[in-house]
Amino acid sequence: MSLQFDHFVHLTPDPKKAAEAFQSISLHAVEGGKHENLGTYNALSYFGLSYVELIGIFDEALVKEAASIKYSLRDTFIENQLQQGPQRIALRSNNLAALAEHFRSLGLEVNGPSDFSRKRPDGTLVTWKLLFAGKPSDSITLPFFIEWDEKDNERLADLQQRGVIAPHVLGDISVDGAAFAVQNLEQITTLWQETLQLDKGIIYEDKEWNAKAQRLSLQGGDIIFYEPLGEGIVQEIINSKGEGLFALQFKGSTPKTTTISNAIYRFI
Repeated sequence: MSLQFDHFVHLTPDPKKAAEAFQSISLHAVEGGKHENLGTYNALSYFGLSYVELIGIFDEALVKEAASIKYSLRDTFIENQLQQGPQRIALRSNNLAALAEHFRSLGLEVNGPSDFSRKRPDGTLVTWKLLFAGKPSDSITLPFFIEWDEKDNERLADLQQRGVIAPHVLGDISVDGAAFAVQNLEQITTLWQETLQLDKGIIYEDKEWNAKAQRLSLQGGDIIFYEPLGEGIVQEIINSKGEGLFALQFKGSTPKTTTISNAIYRFI
């Protein structure tokens, strides 16, 4: 089972303004398009084939209708009461059907694979399949899973030709990993490692965030769990929002941290 980091979903009231905020810190960001039947639209910022999806809502009724699919992204939006900020990450697969069978063998509830699409500003369609899985008892919802209808090399070439993927003024920036605040580091890391069949790194201390951390390795960006050691940003996140996704980390620039629409973007 080969999985790669695909994208970080950030719900924002205005994707265009969020994209402008990315541009203000010298990151390339462009208009994405509209999910006609799902009630959402987006802007995008790519780092290779890993990207940030800045997603907004144009029809709340359609979002609520789509939220009937358990463990789906829009189910998460409704669970989070449409609050802006990080929502989920997507992991990329080239065989969602086999992945679905794997999750069923573990006793997970599975929805999909199902076909989805987005209309670009020029009217052309982007198409893919999605898979959702989980258990009602999960303290943190698993990532969702995507299989693009184009091969990775074809999609990369097309996105570069369209100017969607382009150099960042800030430099050669890549995704380091998606950060999750958790209360029991060893428990969640072991659970996700076994479920997703990923390699687990050593536990280390992040002094800036006053937390211990552990990574699950993925091409394109790791999953990083942070358990607070005391006062600090991770403890604040758990106190105010509970466990879950709260930040995206980049590498390739001078260290700094910025917050855009309740999402933390950290350059390490």
